[in-house]
Amino acid sequence: MKQSIFIIKENIALTHDVWKMVLEGDTSEITRPGQFVNILLDGLYLRRPISVHDAEDGVLTLIYKIVGVGTARMSEMKPGHSLDVLTGLGNGYDVTRAGARPLLIGGGVGVPPLYMLAKQLCAAGCEVTVILGFRSARDVFCKEAFEALGARVLVTTEDGTYGTRGFVTGVFDEAGDYTYTYSCGPEPMLRAVYNASGTSGEYSFEERMGCGFGACMGCSCKTLYGNKRICKDGPVLVKEEIVWEK
Repeated sequence: MKQSIFIIKENIALTHDVWKMVLEGDTSEITRPGQFVNILLDGLYLRRPISVHDAEDGVLTLIYKIVGVGTARMSEMKPGHSLDVLTGLGNGYDVTRAGARPLLIGGGVGVPPLYMLAKQLCAAGCEVTVILGFRSARDVFCKEAFEALGARVLVTTEDGTYGTRGFVTGVFDEAGDYTYTYSCGPEPMLRAVYNASGTSGEYSFEERMGCGFGACMGCSCKTLYGNKRICKDGPVLVKEEIVWEK
């Protein structure tokens, strides 16, 4: 973990409530896709954890959804504004387990951290398929970015206004054979992917956090190997260790 000052270079809307923020600063601690950062915002006690969309050569890209006071305030920030950011948080995905044909599944704001993962897997020569799930056409983002990497992209929307009508698991057959799964999104989606997938995989969990680096135990969850802290031991858990609470 490292505390650094980042400068906003760009902050633009991708959809009606999803924004992309590009910052400049020290990205040396961001070593694996699936990690997150924790941002200090003036006047708010708790930092805001945001998944890393991409990080390379001192440029950090975040994609976030406006869900409360903190993210609403972030959307109002202009280029040149400085932010106090903790980097290098979370364990991230293990790309060495991917195999030749990994399948990446993201739902809503679970989509952004899969981009850096797809980028590394495509660069390694993997045949990457990405399934992106959204509520409606107005919520779709990042499809073209994944395609630009060379990934095959399938999009589902709950209301059928874009791509295939339904949920992400509804296009597993269309995705074809796959060697491993990587997923990020709301827990009901992760559970559905868990039940539908025919391989091992890694699942990134969303959880409310206090400190963000393992000190407060506020985001602990049960696994086959005891309680783990989503912020420190996660947010990525391997399929075989997950215990679903009823």
